[in-house]
Amino acid sequence: MLKKIILPALLLAITAVAQVTTSKPYPIDNNHSTVGFSVPILGGLSQVKGKFTDFSITINNDEKDITKSSVSVVIKATSVDTGIEGRDRHLRNADFFDVEKFPEITFKSERIEKKGKEFIAHGPLTMHGVTKQIALPFTITGTFKNPSNNKMSVGYSARTVLNRRDFGINYSRQDNPTFIGDNITVEIELVTRALDPM
Repeated sequence: MLKKIILPALLLAITAVAQVTTSKPYPIDNNHSTVGFSVPILGGLSQVKGKFTDFSITINNDEKDITKSSVSVVIKATSVDTGIEGRDRHLRNADFFDVEKFPEITFKSERIEKKGKEFIAHGPLTMHGVTKQIALPFTITGTFKNPSNNKMSVGYSARTVLNRRDFGINYSRQDNPTFIGDNITVEIELVTRALDPM
């Protein structure tokens, strides 16, 4: 009787471990990856573009079923860079990111959905001390095989629009309250470091 109970339980445990270990880490090549954004100004008359220069992204990819994959992102808010130091200092202070209180922006997928040729990572985004569930659409842009060692790199591209006020970033200019737009376009381009052949 005991054997009849233990054997199925053991098989179930082995199967569960096998399912968990089908995904493997895809290290990101930060030198060729970008976490960027654009902010409309003057009612969309122009866009201010910027990026974060200090970030870490962990992808655990299931090559057989990407919906079993996961991604987690940690961005250092103080690394915001729009190319103008005075503006960047302002973005770091309490009017915007308030980096002393909220040094990191984080996202961690809870599930990945396939939708046609696109994928959507669902999970909590925490920014400025506020956590919201978001849907982050992304695509696999392709692969590159290094002819010298047959190692592969994989490209990913993600784009979404976030309302800054949803995260408590409510600053507006007194002389022109509509100068800075609310809807921020986030654009992420990732390349993995060279991987052993898939």
